[in-house]
Amino acid sequence: MAVHVLAVLAYKEGDRVTSADLAGSVNTNPVIIRRLLLSLQKAKLVETRKGAGSGSRLSRSPRRINMAEIYRSVEDTEPFATPARKPSATCPVAQCMLEELGKVFKSAEAAMERDLSKTTLADVMDAVKASCGCDE
Repeated sequence: MAVHVLAVLAYKEGDRVTSADLAGSVNTNPVIIRRLLLSLQKAKLVETRKGAGSGSRLSRSPRRINMAEIYRSVEDTEPFATPARKPSATCPVAQCMLEELGKVFKSAEAAMERDLSKTTLADVMDAVKASCGCDE
């Protein structure tokens, strides 16, 4: 949803967009969008103004926002998680599994973030415009 919201803001090229308009595009409740905008604002990806001239816009060019930044701004949990319960103390596999899985998961997350950092919001917008014919 974050990429969708940021893509709408990129499409509007600096014009402020209300949470109601963003919610309409995503097909969700404006309250959900406002919560998301708070995370995006905290990550310095958007600027939001209340009152007269209210709405949100990108804080910088879509070419300077990469997908890894967007991902980190909204993901508060690890994408790969180990079980919450402690493994069996009597099983030799269980004793080493969490540590080894942790290494694999950490490597996978780093690879995912490396890959996401190579794609900008502008790249996504270029692909969207090309595939849906919404060039102005």
